[in-house]
Amino acid sequence: MKLRYIPVFCLILALLVACAKPPLAEMESAREAVFRAENDANAAQFAASSLARARDALKLMESEADSKRYDAAKSHALEAIAAAEKAITDGQAAGSRARDEAASMLSTLRPEIEDTSRNVNGARYSQLDLDYDQLDSEISKAYDTTDRAENDQAQGRYQDAIDKAMEVRSDLYGINQRVSGAVTRRK
Repeated sequence: MKLRYIPVFCLILALLVACAKPPLAEMESAREAVFRAENDANAAQFAASSLARARDALKLMESEADSKRYDAAKSHALEAIAAAEKAITDGQAAGSRARDEAASMLSTLRPEIEDTSRNVNGARYSQLDLDYDQLDSEISKAYDTTDRAENDQAQGRYQDAIDKAMEVRSDLYGINQRVSGAVTRRK
């Protein structure tokens, strides 16, 4: 008797599966969330891994929907939304940190250049054996690079500003090392 109901049960189950509908609202929300994250400058620059996870989840969502596995498609849609939102949040936080770091570095850069310039002038006054034209050229370059770094900061290109500030600091260190070496050789 019980075996007679198995085909009926299978037929009902097949009808239920065939009547399942794709999670259109969740899928559209996932597409929109990933689009927003991809077009967020901070997310693209600072949260690449979260953004990649969102894209991957979106691809899986599409694949599952095409295969009519709607529960899995919905799950991947929700995963894509969460990863996209995380990319935007992480990008904003990292962008804020980069902005603060750039501001901090740039606030001390001109005084560092001025200190190095005073060191070179002191060496010139003491008639140390150095190529002063080269040193003056490097100090001028440090000011120019600082101007470009400040412009980058004003344009919101914080990582570029940080990179230029680090370049200037490295150049200043080299100049100060040469002056120090000349002092040591003189003694």
